Amino acid sequence: MSNNVAQSISDEVQLRMERSTKPVTLGISNRHLHLTEEHFKILCGTDKPTVKKELCQPGQFACEECFTLETEKGKMPGVRLIGPFRKETQVELSMSDAVKLGLKPPVRDSGKLENTPGIKITGTKGSVTIDHGVIIAKRHIHFAKADADNFKVKDGQLVRVRCGIGGDRETVFEAVLCRVSDSYKLELHLDIEEANAALAKNGDKTYIV
Repeated sequence: MSNNVAQSISDEVQLRMERSTKPVTLGISNRHLHLTEEHFKILCGTDKPTVKKELCQPGQFACEECFTLETEKGKMPGVRLIGPFRKETQVELSMSDAVKLGLKPPVRDSGKLENTPGIKITGTKGSVTIDHGVIIAKRHIHFAKADADNFKVKDGQLVRVRCGIGGDRETVFEAVLCRVSDSYKLELHLDIEEANAALAKNGDKTYIV
């Protein structure tokens, strides 16, 4: 083995050891949707949503408004809106939600909506049917640029994350997407089924391994 290869391996081992001591807070996501301003006005008959609570990610908030999703296979009421408005309407489901609605959405990063199924959305004042926009969200970590530098990760990189530390279902999740922007705050996002598989809770400390 050459000195360069040996050094590269040593550097990688050191990096992984360093990362494994730095906690990343877990945020668990349930089914929800993002709407365009146009669709919101049709569904609710008003100009802007009512803020229920601010979320960890800067500028994002859960809304009081909830909606019913509908397909030929069934309905799912009480799906909460997450603001602010988006350029495209997007519905994020868990795998079991998708099965109940008879859909086969792909696992996608937010905003990657090409070749995804559509759905009917009903609010208090009207309905809209989108021909695409339903996804299962890819598990991911939000990094501010300073955090990305600290963890030595790049936007789009895939990492492994250890969750449910010390519990009976401690789990290492593969292929966790790193998303880097100064508009983000450091946080791991799993959907509710992934978190339940590891018996993990909101606010838990997780570690990149």
